[in-house]
Amino acid sequence: MRIANIAGRLSLLVSDTKALDVEQASAGRFTSCPQEIYERWDEFCAWVQQADTASARPFDASDLGSPAPTPRQVFAIGLNYADHATESGFAAPEHLPPTFTKWPSAITGPYGEITLPDGGHTDWEVELVAVIGRGATSVAEASGWAHVAGLAVGQDLSERITQLRGPAPQFGLGKSFPQFAPIGPWLVTPDELDNPDDLALGCSINGETMQEGRTRGLLCSVPGLVAGLSAVVTLFPGDVIFTGTPAGVGLGRDPQRWLQPGDELVSYVTGIGEMRHRFRARDNGK
Repeated sequence: MRIANIAGRLSLLVSDTKALDVEQASAGRFTSCPQEIYERWDEFCAWVQQADTASARPFDASDLGSPAPTPRQVFAIGLNYADHATESGFAAPEHLPPTFTKWPSAITGPYGEITLPDGGHTDWEVELVAVIGRGATSVAEASGWAHVAGLAVGQDLSERITQLRGPAPQFGLGKSFPQFAPIGPWLVTPDELDNPDDLALGCSINGETMQEGRTRGLLCSVPGLVAGLSAVVTLFPGDVIFTGTPAGVGLGRDPQRWLQPGDELVSYVTGIGEMRHRFRARDNGK
């Protein structure tokens, strides 16, 4: 199953170009709000099994938004690939990797323009994103996948000057500028994938490959992250987890490289889809 946010409305994809409006198809049983569906995930999955898709209609990809646009919590995981830990100058973590937050106000959709902060060093970090479908408190790793509604492509965009300035790093602030958390193009349930624990992911800038990896390289897997996080905090339906990035970020290059106005960033996870974003300078009214 693939669900999407199309012009702010919850939709069930029947192909890459056609979708069913869930509120209309369910005669109001479910609302049009994409975020609300996670609170009724099991009921929704049961309805999908018998849903009549005859009324599916074509949609414009430019109308796609984040499939989890307003989560209560957004977790981001650092140093979760050994090669990225190495390029960042750290040893690979032996337990739950470093965890920080991205504020939900940074979430945006899979296509469009993103404004670069003035005087910043904005970096890219392609990631697999997991969205929680069933609440979790102290769950076992073996049960982790049962609490995941689905997976999407994500970019943990990071403004490195803000992130690293000061007596202690400001990870949350440096990674939460407007539009610094693209998610999309839709949500894919794990059963749609041959092996949800081994997916290729990567990104390119203006056609030049920047990152390539596979999620089998995650030091802490998706179910491991669900278990590790839920041992400390309650995970709510609709919460978002950015699972970490492989090597190839701008910070780890020599010379270092940052996103520039006019750059096009393409991010993908095989079996899920891709996102495309173009960057622009801030308009200061001059």
